[in-house]
Amino acid sequence: MKLVELYARVRDAVRIEGLSRREAARRFGIDPRTVAKMLSFSVPPGYRRSRLAARPKLDPFVGVIDQILEEDKGRPAKQRHTSKRVFERLRDEHGYGGSLTIVKDYVLARRQRQREMFVPLRHDAGHAQADFGEALAVIGGVERTIHFFAMDMPHSDAGFVQAYPAETTEAFCAGHVAAFAFFGGVPASILYDNTKLAVARILGDGTRQRTRVFSELQSHYLFADRFGRPGKGNDKGKVEGLVGWARRNYLVPLPHAASFAALNEQLLADCRRRFADRLRGHDETIGERLARDLARFHELPLSPYDACEKRPGRVSSLSLVRYRGTDYSVPTAYGHREVLICGTVDTVVISCGADIIARHVRSYEREDFVFDPLHYLALLERKIGALDQAAPLAGWNLPEAFTVLRRLLEARMGKQGKREFVQVLRLLEVFGVEDVAAGVRGAIERGVIGFDAVKHLVLCRIERRPARLDMTVYPYLPRASVAITSPRTYLDLLTGAAP
Repeated sequence: MKLVELYARVRDAVRIEGLSRREAARRFGIDPRTVAKMLSFSVPPGYRRSRLAARPKLDPFVGVIDQILEEDKGRPAKQRHTSKRVFERLRDEHGYGGSLTIVKDYVLARRQRQREMFVPLRHDAGHAQADFGEALAVIGGVERTIHFFAMDMPHSDAGFVQAYPAETTEAFCAGHVAAFAFFGGVPASILYDNTKLAVARILGDGTRQRTRVFSELQSHYLFADRFGRPGKGNDKGKVEGLVGWARRNYLVPLPHAASFAALNEQLLADCRRRFADRLRGHDETIGERLARDLARFHELPLSPYDACEKRPGRVSSLSLVRYRGTDYSVPTAYGHREVLICGTVDTVVISCGADIIARHVRSYEREDFVFDPLHYLALLERKIGALDQAAPLAGWNLPEAFTVLRRLLEARMGKQGKREFVQVLRLLEVFGVEDVAAGVRGAIERGVIGFDAVKHLVLCRIERRPARLDMTVYPYLPRASVAITSPRTYLDLLTGAAP
């Protein structure tokens, strides 16, 4: 290829000096056809193929390769043919005798031609995109997978991120409620993928059937919903970008937090700090552009949406109600009855009729049991033989005074002492642990070991009046009498003499 300088000299000689093409070819020592090309192009045009290269070994198998790659479109991305696997099938199944390199070049070129193209989009103010992402974090000293809800404002690039233990319906709703409170309004519309948390079914004409909970959320806040094409994450590329950006920036290095609430406070602070950033191609900060988004938002309703999932349930013979694979206890008086379960991100509330009968901290462990020992005390009072093996009481951390009281009651009263100890525990159904523990300690100090004495002392503490125990009212309580011991009595004991 001739240098650009030579092109300029030849073109100058012919067009400015007036030399003929033959004379110019003789002066510069080049072929006249080269002079003609230099006059047609101001710079070297490079090599241009006039027809496709012949592929005598590959061309008979091009149809087979095209069929393999076409069938791959309906397969999972991780189970599609590699170029090497295409070559091996051509060789083993169709007698191909060419090299691997030419097959790889053809497969690469064909896949490049088939790659999807996109239209640049503009993003009007007031609209949002939402999605979930996954990451690792250390919560309460334990490394675990967290699922974070992200909402992005494509016009301003303002983002909101909150972490939850699992990607559930409750977390989906709670994320929306928190995002709307964070921005101080409701976007005109929100774009989603076809998550099962929002879409129950996609009909043949592309119409989406919303889930009941998502319909309730949408009715409460009155935002329009939009959905991308199934399997096309690029339809909501802004929030996809926010998910990756938050994972790389907010969650690196691995965050440590005492609880999810503490981690979410950190994430909110990170989201607010980002408002001061000025992104490439923009003269305004994210916060300045967010003002235009907020001007298009709807006002928040007077009360936030109750982000919980409601399900009917039934109490088992073990006084347990199952919710998302975990069993939660209820008072045994409600055995075998129909109940309503309300599950939020943090709690599980169980109701029977108009009454709330149980409230538990939610567990995300697989096939877990969550007990409240108080729920079983009434039954244990009747079935006292199950006291030592009662699973709901295992791990119940009570003050040491309760253990001492039980030992004294059983030593003096046997099986009836166990029943009386359960009666003391049932005081916890009404009074606080500190008050009952103080009553137990007072009874032990006074030597009046029994339920009635403990209850009397607890009531005196609650009512703030002095405790006066009249032992004539409790004839069955053991009394302690102190007498002066004589040496003669001691000697009689040693000799075994009768008193």
